[in-house]
Amino acid sequence: MGGGGDKVPGQYMGWWGSLGSPPQKGVTTYVMSANRQNPLAGTLNAAIFNTFRRTRNQMLYVAPPFLIAYFAMNWAIERNEYLNSKPGRAEYAEEQE
Repeated sequence: MGGGGDKVPGQYMGWWGSLGSPPQKGVTTYVMSANRQNPLAGTLNAAIFNTFRRTRNQMLYVAPPFLIAYFAMNWAIERNEYLNSKPGRAEYAEEQE
């Protein structure tokens, strides 16, 4: 039989990682009480300035396509209104016949 030693068969060895080895020495653990923590400190301030910074950095990628689309749509609406008016129909009447 291999190894084992003083372990009793069927004995619970503990949670994962707690396999019965001696405790480590020289490991310092720091813990802060839940009453002393402020998990949302500065959230609103950071959200406002972070949103402004990210929006400003993306403006050159978003604004030109929107402006082009707006001016193209505005031109198309004006052109459609002209073609469906009396002067527009009179101007293009002979081309459709």
